Amino acid sequence: MAAPRRDTRGIVDAPGLFTRVHFRRRTPAEPLRPYVEHYWLIDWDLSEPYATHVVPHPCVNVVFQRYADRPGFGEVAGVGLELFAQKLAGRGRVCGVQFRPGGFRPFTPERPATDWTDRRLPLATAFGPTDAAAVVLEPADEDARVAALDAFLTPLLRAGPRVLAQAELAMGLADRIRTDRTIRRVADFARAEGLSVRTLQRLFAGYVGVSPKWVLLRYRVHEALERAASGAEVDWAALAAELGYSDQAHLIRDVTATVGVPPTAYGQ
Repeated sequence: MAAPRRDTRGIVDAPGLFTRVHFRRRTPAEPLRPYVEHYWLIDWDLSEPYATHVVPHPCVNVVFQRYADRPGFGEVAGVGLELFAQKLAGRGRVCGVQFRPGGFRPFTPERPATDWTDRRLPLATAFGPTDAAAVVLEPADEDARVAALDAFLTPLLRAGPRVLAQAELAMGLADRIRTDRTIRRVADFARAEGLSVRTLQRLFAGYVGVSPKWVLLRYRVHEALERAASGAEVDWAALAAELGYSDQAHLIRDVTATVGVPPTAYGQ
């Protein structure tokens, strides 16, 4: 598997965040890599509060968190449908696991991915009572935290062959949507993959947690925001055409609905 990606897709005002926190991505243990995109680690010690915002990816995260005013805890964060905001203050630490779209189901094979969509639930909801939060968050050494994440997740990968095969299919299809700019319509995509639209929708509901159309739209918005934040001049009409929009107005509408400002004002 490739090393953790280096782009900032989904992070609103990434430069502002990175000047305030120590942010890095780490690669999981080999058995986990087909299902886990990367680990993400954040530490901060702030003199003034800061609000971070993220346009979520179509994937589940397991997040271990410790803030100045509360003990450490873990939770399952399903695919977020709206802009996510988190206030950071004082000292704190987060150790997160970003699963690939479709990659969380093998760790909870009895539950469809829609059980987690747009919800943040205690870790015990998925895995039963565990002291994993303390084990993961306590070490000062970063490598020890990564090792603790590996040790927590590896025994939980317990799905049978059918779930693993379906998860692999869902992950592959979601990645195609992310990388293939020629995919414009779900019906055409399903046909090209030899699937009915209904079969594709059921697969994404069970393994990704959102519809293929939603995934297609979210990746379009991520790309538009990445271009807007790059500092380079953007031909929005050309980008709209590249991303499969019928016109520039529809792209601007989707971006504005997601982050609250039009792409022409984003990052300014």
